[in-house]
Amino acid sequence: MDLIKGGFPKIKIAARGHSLYIQGEEKEINSFEKKFALLLDHYYQFNVLTEDAILQILSTGISSLEENGTSESDIIVFGNSGKPVRARTPNQRILVEDSTKNDLIFAIGPAGTGKTYTAIALAVRALKNREIKKIILSRPAVEAGENLGFLPGDLKEKIDPYLQPLYDALQDMIPPRKLEDFLKDGIIEIAPLAFMRGRTLSNAFVILDEAQNTTINQLKMFLTRMGLNAKFIITGDVTQIDLPKRSNSGLIFAMKLLRNIQSISVVQFNKNDIVRHRLVRDIVDAYEKYYESRAEEKEERGRGKKTEQ
Repeated sequence: MDLIKGGFPKIKIAARGHSLYIQGEEKEINSFEKKFALLLDHYYQFNVLTEDAILQILSTGISSLEENGTSESDIIVFGNSGKPVRARTPNQRILVEDSTKNDLIFAIGPAGTGKTYTAIALAVRALKNREIKKIILSRPAVEAGENLGFLPGDLKEKIDPYLQPLYDALQDMIPPRKLEDFLKDGIIEIAPLAFMRGRTLSNAFVILDEAQNTTINQLKMFLTRMGLNAKFIITGDVTQIDLPKRSNSGLIFAMKLLRNIQSISVVQFNKNDIVRHRLVRDIVDAYEKYYESRAEEKEERGRGKKTEQ
């Protein structure tokens, strides 16, 4: 509300329950009503209203997502109750576009940017369009090495907590009964990374999530599972590596090694793609500044040691 009030300094705005009360000159009130209607339309259309979108609409009367080209063509798939799942940000749209041209995509970026959600929407669309026969979703079961032995329960009970975000996304896009049948029949498979060894994955849309926590050998093993008519999307956040040594991350190594190979693309998401609570963007920004300052301090200390020598 403070953002909206700041956009109309010449009128008084008060919120009481679900109502707004405004006082001021007729011209200013008319301008407020038009822009507030745009804010409501934006929210109802895209199911999100970010701080950037509010500022854009208040200053120009144009939605930032509309300006970036969001339209009916950005609908990836219709989820439960007919709700459209859209590519909401520029890099989400790049991911959708690249998926039509490349068989292997690395989608890299901070939490909340919709990397995995968009990838799963693409997989569900491919299944509905009968472009593939199955969807395979995988994660490192435990971030630092898949050591499941200490957890209670059978194998499924041990790994389900680590795979729950994948179930959540699927439940938004596929009716519960149908999803249950797909899982039972193996049309949709959700499994830890260790289960991929020795397999050939053909006629499938395969997503590896949290890939920053794979080792170099684990990710090599996974990538070499690719069979005929397969599409792979690898998602991860290189700022959240939980391996003992950051340099052991298979994701960082693979991106550097493979990015120039034809039919492989890298989509780099950033804090501007975050579609969660607005605080997530501020949190990511704060961590980025902290790591940058640490890197600068380390570099300065290194230069100091060279000077002393």
